[in-house]
Amino acid sequence: MASHTPTTKDQARALLENLPDDVTWDDIVYELAARRSIELGLTDAENGRVTDASIVRRELRLRT
Repeated sequence: MASHTPTTKDQARALLENLPDDVTWDDIVYELAARRSIELGLTDAENGRVTDASIVRRELRLRT
C-alpha cells in the first residue's frame, strides 16, 4: 500500500479544520504565516543554516 504524503492544500485544510468556528480572517492568515515560518526555520536547521543563540545575543549587545 502506497503512503500518501499530504499536499500543502491538505495541510491547510487540516489547519482550518482545527480552528474554532468563530475564527477571523486575521486568525487564519496568522496561523498560515506562523506555520510557514516554522517550516522555513526547520528547513534552515536541517540544512545547517543556523546561528547559535549565544552569538546572536553577543552581536545584539554590540549594537546597543
